[in-house]
Amino acid sequence: MARGDSYQLQGQQGGVYLEYVATTLTATGNFRNIVALTQTTISAMTSNFVTSTGAAVTSLVIPAGTSVGGQFKDISITGGKVICYYA
Repeated sequence: MARGDSYQLQGQQGGVYLEYVATTLTATGNFRNIVALTQTTISAMTSNFVTSTGAAVTSLVIPAGTSVGGQFKDISITGGKVICYYA
């Protein structure tokens, strides 16, 4: 049962740890927060992010130590380490 944003942002719903080694890794599910432990390249994702022209953002480079909140689904990385927290 969802207990509100604060509870979920604390990681109480769990998450998925991805560490790129030599092949693309994918976390499947619905996520609300991505934390980059090292600089990370997300090569594919579905999200509620759009560019200034309204096009969907499907890839992203996140600096180490940065947290990105939003609605994310099926995140694939081709570099770095991240924790993807479930929505």
